[in-house]
Order: sequence, then structure tokens, then C-alpha cells
Amino acid sequence: MSDLFQSAGLDGDAPRPLADRLRPQSLSDVVGQDHIIGPNAPLGRMLASGRMASIILWGPPGVGKTTIARLLADHADLEFVQLSAVFSGVADLRKAFEAAKARRATGQGTLLFVDEIHRFNKAQQDGFLPFVEEGIVTLVGATTENPSFELNSALLSRAQVMVLNRIDGPSMTQLLERAEAHMDRALPLTDEGREALINYADGDGRYGLNLAEEIFALDPHQKLDAKAVAAVLQKRAPAYDKKADSHYNIISALHKSIRGSDPDAALYWFARMLSGGEDPLYIARRLIRMASEDIGLADPLALMIANEAMVTYRTLGSPEGELALAHAVVHMATAPKSNAVYTAFKSAMKVAAQTGSLAPPAHILNAPTKLMKDIGYGAGYKYDHDVEGSFSGQNYFPEGMNRQQFYAPKGAGREAQIAARLAEWAKKRDGD
Repeated sequence: MSDLFQSAGLDGDAPRPLADRLRPQSLSDVVGQDHIIGPNAPLGRMLASGRMASIILWGPPGVGKTTIARLLADHADLEFVQLSAVFSGVADLRKAFEAAKARRATGQGTLLFVDEIHRFNKAQQDGFLPFVEEGIVTLVGATTENPSFELNSALLSRAQVMVLNRIDGPSMTQLLERAEAHMDRALPLTDEGREALINYADGDGRYGLNLAEEIFALDPHQKLDAKAVAAVLQKRAPAYDKKADSHYNIISALHKSIRGSDPDAALYWFARMLSGGEDPLYIARRLIRMASEDIGLADPLALMIANEAMVTYRTLGSPEGELALAHAVVHMATAPKSNAVYTAFKSAMKVAAQTGSLAPPAHILNAPTKLMKDIGYGAGYKYDHDVEGSFSGQNYFPEGMNRQQFYAPKGAGREAQIAARLAEWAKKRDGD
């Protein structure tokens, strides 16, 4: 670590951030990631077998990606070389690969750690392949973005993806206890203040320790409650990128909460999107889609309310118009659900593609001219309004095509009445 400070022009004894001073010295010291580094976990088994394969560490900031990579190099007795895709280019990569080749000739392996690897373009990512395949470097890439979307499939096929978790409450508590042991004094916090500090960290261990360092600098004799912690610390904006993985995860969570009839969870995810800076009109459009897909005819009002909520937001804007969207979220989450029309439409589209050339039966063909009537267009058509019950029971499918049933109402909400009506008509049709 002193080498890093000297290369930056600092003395090895210069003050270091608390998070750096508490950086784990062994894999067993890493908190919150037992699912990948435990004895029976993927990395644990890999190291126990004496082999080290290329991996991609995917997770949010401050969960230990760099630390794990450095410790893996130590454990596997590999030279640790670190690059950042933000600051490095082709020349830096070439230099790293040439040095790794020379090192390999002397019997020394290289672990090349590439931070923010997703920022390299596709061609640069392809440049890793021959060096990884030949074993010149063991690649450990770190990314906060979904590798499925951001990394080449060729690179992914040569590296195992390890998903790191955000630091949860118990793990963050463990980090704070280590900080207190290192400082040889307790954080001046009440139980509520401590919980507030953990919430402010938002799953980022490095950020949590930085916040703790700020608290340690205050008067140790005055314990801070949650309100005082809020006054002292600056809460950062929640992680949310309108073009990244979190965007799709959270809109999916909103959609599934509405589908699952949980208004409280739906309101939470709706609020998360708004607080993250999402365009409310994007949410409004998605609500309209949900009303059609998941509620349908079980509650036709849902589609109307979703549309009106969007109109209201366009009229009022933020923040007043957001209440109308919240109204739609709650109505839809508490409405009876049916995807019967959605399913029926998909089935009808599939059959239509297979039978697209079949003509309607003659009795429902349009007959605007005498010639058309003479050759049988419209012959035998029964005008349903002139029949008792306004139901003739005639066949409306193409001749030579068996009758199909696409729409099968689920029986929830208004669809219960529709199901009964369809059953009655089916009996009449069979009787005819």
C-alpha cells in the first residue's frame, strides 16, 4: 500500500481514509460476499483446487470488487496489475500484456484487474481474448453494469461472472464495529442514529465507512440520534440510471407488484423511480400497458384511469400531477386481474399468421353491388338485432376452418359476467 502512496507523491505515513485503513487483508475479512468467497462457494472452491480462472465481478459500488481482486492475486501468488477502463487506452493495454509476457517467461503469472471493464468498447474487449486464452494473464474485470448487455459474448464465454451483493445491514454493522475497534472508541450514536447511518450508506461499504469517519470527527460525548445524523450527513441520491440495469429492474418491480396486487410495494417502487429522476410520462405509459395486459376486462376502468392519469400529469406537471399517477398505481394494484384478452390476442395473431389467406364465409361478405348479391355474397346472413336475445349463433370463422376459442375469461371482476354470457351463447350456438 505504501507503494501506491509514494507513486502519488505522498509519504507512506500520510493520513489515509478510514475505508483504506480497514481494507481487508485476507478473503476471510471480506464482509457480505460469503456466497462467492466462502469455502463451498465458487471462488473458495476455485482457490482450494489450486487454479485461478478469469472472472467478472459484477456488483454495485463499494462492495469489495477491487479488494477481492487484490486478495485473489495474493492468494494465487500472481502479480497484481490494475487498470481502469476510464483512464486507460490501447497503449496501456499493450504495455500491460507485454509486461505479462515477460513475467510469464520468468515463471511469474499476472492477474490483470480491469476496473469498469464495460467502458472498453467491443474491439478493445476482443483484444483481451488471445492473452486470456494463452494464459498470459488471468483477467479479473469489475463492472457495475449488467455484463449480459455490456460485455462481448466471446469475453463472457471465457470468464465466469460472479455477482456481488450490496452490503446489507448486518454486514454494514460488522464494518462499523471494525471501525470502532480500529479507532478504539465507539461511534457517538444512539441506536436510532446508528440505524440512520446504515441506511445512509445504502449498501455501499466504502461510503458507509466514509460517513463513519465524519461522525468520529465530531464531539464524542454527544450521541447523535437519527435526526441529528440527518443534519450532519449528506444523503446521496439513490443509485438509479434511466438507461442502465437498475431502470429495467425497478420498472419490472413496479409492474410485478401491480400484477401481484400489492399496492404498498407498487407505491414504493413508483416512488423509487420518481426519486431517481425517472420521467413520469414514461411511468404513465407503462401503467397504460399494465392496465391492458394484466387487468383487462376484469376492470375496464383501470385502462381509463391510467389514461386519465397521464392526461392529468400532462396538464399539471410535477409534483401535482404525480398524485394522479399514484391514484392509478393504487387502483390497478387493488383491481381484479385478468390477462385473458392479452393471451387471446397473442393466440389470435399466431393463428391469423398461419391462415391469413382464408376468406370470410359467404354470408358475412359485403355485397354493395347487384353482381355480388347474385353470386351469393351476404346470402343467408342473419341480422342479430332482429333475433331474440340479439344472438343468431351464426358462424363467423372462414369456411373450412374449425371454430377457435382464443378468449377465456378468468372469472375475476367484470369477467365473471362475461364468462356467464359466453357460456350461454355457446349453448345456443351448439343447439343451432
